[in-house]
Amino acid sequence: MGVSNSYLSRTEVQQLLGVNPFGLWRLVRKYDDFPRPTEPPKEPEEVWDGFQVYRWAAHTPEFAHRGAVLLRPLPEDVAPGRWAGYKDTVRGPALDWHTALGTIRLVHCDDRRVATDVATEVAGRGNPDGVAVVCALYGDMSFHGPALVAADTAHPGIEYEADWGDVAALAGQDLPWWPDLLRLPHLIRAWEPGAPAVVAEVPANDNEKTLRRVVGNDAFDVTSHLAATDMANDIRNNRIDAALHDNEIFGKEGHGERRNPVVIAAVPDTGHHPLRSDGDRQVLEAGWLGLALSTHPDAVAAIEVAVGRQPDLLPFGALTEVPVRPGAISERWARRLTMCDPTAAHVVLAQGKKAEAFFLDPLTDMPVLRTVADHDGKQLWRFYAPLSLPAGDAELASVVLHHTVWVTTSDGHLHPAPCTPSEHLWWGNGYGDRPSEAATVINLLLDDLGATPNLREHWNAPKGLTALLNEDHKQGTELTRSTLLHARMTPPRTR
Repeated sequence: MGVSNSYLSRTEVQQLLGVNPFGLWRLVRKYDDFPRPTEPPKEPEEVWDGFQVYRWAAHTPEFAHRGAVLLRPLPEDVAPGRWAGYKDTVRGPALDWHTALGTIRLVHCDDRRVATDVATEVAGRGNPDGVAVVCALYGDMSFHGPALVAADTAHPGIEYEADWGDVAALAGQDLPWWPDLLRLPHLIRAWEPGAPAVVAEVPANDNEKTLRRVVGNDAFDVTSHLAATDMANDIRNNRIDAALHDNEIFGKEGHGERRNPVVIAAVPDTGHHPLRSDGDRQVLEAGWLGLALSTHPDAVAAIEVAVGRQPDLLPFGALTEVPVRPGAISERWARRLTMCDPTAAHVVLAQGKKAEAFFLDPLTDMPVLRTVADHDGKQLWRFYAPLSLPAGDAELASVVLHHTVWVTTSDGHLHPAPCTPSEHLWWGNGYGDRPSEAATVINLLLDDLGATPNLREHWNAPKGLTALLNEDHKQGTELTRSTLLHARMTPPRTR
């Protein structure tokens, strides 16, 4: 998405403008607005921004015929163009219009370098269709319709922004536009001027396909089927809503009294929209727990989708890493871990890292694995923080700071502190950011060891606790219950 940068050497600038070295020397002195050379990294000689030179030429009468085609002044009383059908290109099907400036080829794709790639292909084949300029989508809205990126076949390596309204004026008709999710090759190839918008099904993405595959797999129970169905339906609803929203934005009236020359070419099929989603939370959580404990490859793929889309439905909190270190507080915790075969949760936890062994914390049911750090090859504990702690009649006895926050309890247990999936627990100077997440969790556990933290408003943590955790404590520092309670009651000192 966007316009790709290009740079021209002195020789290339001369070739573009059709001048010799002396001619370039003269026009630099003749035109005060001639672009100055720039110095991008790794270039041994002075170079010019290709777009700046190409735009300058288009706006300068002496060199307009050598400038960007769609930035030159449009001819007065320009004759309307003629639609010339579609052409398949290296970046998908395109629509052609024969215009007064030559054939304009429009590719309905907003990836980077699309205009350059297609213009280069056309030029390399001898340009049998007389294409003057290739346009592609920029991925945004401009004043007269969707924003465009253009590349002329004469200089395909130089991209520039073009105006949809100018292209429509040259074509002599409103131009078709497809929402992102309905830019399907067969729809673009079938379009003709005057055709009504096609009603088309929004194709499923990989995440929806993964979840539908789980639904069709008898290896999983009914609750897992319900959980996967709910999330798959939510994905489909979101994609249809996105297509509807795109059409609303890009098909709306233009600025002022002038209507944008845009024809919506396709609309999503809403015959069964919206599908049912947002079911009973307890049922959904039970279904995702079943998938997390499964050893089936489809469960791994489904958990990966859920981690990226709705991690709060999963039975574990934030991903945490702690070095394996003899004598550290984590060693005491590790002694209670039980070795096990990997589950889907373990595989997703690994995130492609090589695991030496897989474990389960028997008190919190959190998956744990032992791996090695990428930067130094030393062993690491990698685990999900629990969402809450088993409490019983116990209370928080102390907190130990060792690469995360650890909680010791009055009944002799030790746990990684609970945390939500999207946050992390830390302490020390955050260069302006304060460890209010850890302060919020500790404040909650001081009153109820089994409480489930909610960190949506962590900035409201007690200021005294936040100030205590903002200090640069050494690894392994233990803060007793009395210390924490005192800090909670004590306003921080003002400087």
